[in-house]
Amino acid sequence: MSRLSRIRAEFVAAWHAFLRRRTAVFFTFFFPAIIVVIFGALVQTQPTGGGLFAEPKGYYVAGYLAVVVLFTPLSRVGSTVARHREGSRFEKLATTPLTRGEWLLAQSLVNVAVIGAAALLLLALSVLVTGTAVPLAPATLLVVPFVALGVVLFCGLGAIIGRVADSQDGVIAASNAIALPLLFLSETFVTPDLLPAWFRPALGLSPLTYVARGIRAVTYPDATTAAVPNLAVVVVLAFVFFLAGAYAVPRTD
Repeated sequence: MSRLSRIRAEFVAAWHAFLRRRTAVFFTFFFPAIIVVIFGALVQTQPTGGGLFAEPKGYYVAGYLAVVVLFTPLSRVGSTVARHREGSRFEKLATTPLTRGEWLLAQSLVNVAVIGAAALLLLALSVLVTGTAVPLAPATLLVVPFVALGVVLFCGLGAIIGRVADSQDGVIAASNAIALPLLFLSETFVTPDLLPAWFRPALGLSPLTYVARGIRAVTYPDATTAAVPNLAVVVVLAFVFFLAGAYAVPRTD
């Protein structure tokens, strides 16, 4: 089999494995949707009130998309690595030509497809439920590479977690312990001015910060950062984390 054929075969297998887990399918779309409903429609923003959610509605579109870009790859890929390790699946894959990088790429592409659909749903909900106006411009299409590269980035991190954690339960615990701080300390829902001045430089250490800044740059007219510099950073980070994740996958070649 050619490399493309191997990746396609693993992609199809991973895609059907995801669809068979109906609970995972449900919560992949339900969890981010409920976030939009709770914070966007019920809590709502208060641009003149100060504190949390004090920015206009459009500011938080990047935060809604960050939820699905961050949580789903970490838990799904991490759990898959742990489950395969516990079931000796990687030993079986070692008898095939499939490499670790090809395996992780196929898993990442499945997540890109699933999370891309979830991101589209979130954008639609943001417009319909919260009344947010998303700019209809060619630059808005940059949301696609930001989401796709962000997914690849966190798939790589998820693979590392799956290798380090001792079980699937350990993966979930570790994923949540990493994802929750990142979600609220990456310029998603909490604006930098609400954080202590000494802590603000640390925002640049979070890879999610650049994903959120980039998405905000093309979906929020009053964004203070540009899309292209953030996209360049996300490309580099996605490449580095993917390589690290592929190396962390138990040997299959």
